[in-house]
Amino acid sequence: MPVAGSDELKRTNEIGMAIPLLDGCDIAGKDITGDALLTQRTLARYLIERQAHYHFTVKGNQAGLQGAIALLFEKRAAADFVEVAPADHGRIETRRIWCSTALNAYLDFPHVGQVFLIERESIEKKTGEYSREIALGITSRTPQEATPQRVLAVNRGHWSIESVHYLIDWNYDEDRSRIRTGSGPENITRLRRFAVGILKSFQKPAQSIAEMMRSLCFRTRLVFDYLRMTKNSVTGSPRP
Repeated sequence: MPVAGSDELKRTNEIGMAIPLLDGCDIAGKDITGDALLTQRTLARYLIERQAHYHFTVKGNQAGLQGAIALLFEKRAAADFVEVAPADHGRIETRRIWCSTALNAYLDFPHVGQVFLIERESIEKKTGEYSREIALGITSRTPQEATPQRVLAVNRGHWSIESVHYLIDWNYDEDRSRIRTGSGPENITRLRRFAVGILKSFQKPAQSIAEMMRSLCFRTRLVFDYLRMTKNSVTGSPRP
């Protein structure tokens, strides 16, 4: 975000700029999601004061929260909700969620509605490779306001956005970009997102964006085919 009184300098710190950024948005009644970096008490209070709700990931930067939630779900029974995703992109994914209000009065965090644990399992169809990950979280919405199914849907919505940033950072190393002045940061981010969007429209199952970018480095003609800038660009996906 621009620094007041300057058209050149920018502030990029996520924690410090979260509230100034939200000040200009209509967030009443909405779920504001954040990764572990933004799991902050000040931000939580601000969102409730603005009549919004928070949905935060909990990790080691909030060790007390993380330990309490992990301990609560250490011996968990059957999941409150299970979702099996279609076998898109060459893998089968199963997501399970457990929610609880047992820590509401115990946790040192404002306006807790419930805590949750999400377990994600993934199997690559071609290789049979198996992976499993656990995510802990906290939300201000009570069970009456958000069922386990809805909490899982909000979490998935957050990570669908986060995954775009991950793609851009992984392939362009954006988090270490030194472009800081004028409209440079916004413009370069838009160009990178545009490029990733184009690539995703041609992406095949089990094909990564990094792999496609490497192919474009050696076959620059594909760039013009992807952009429909050649007379013989076909309607379907060009050959890799």
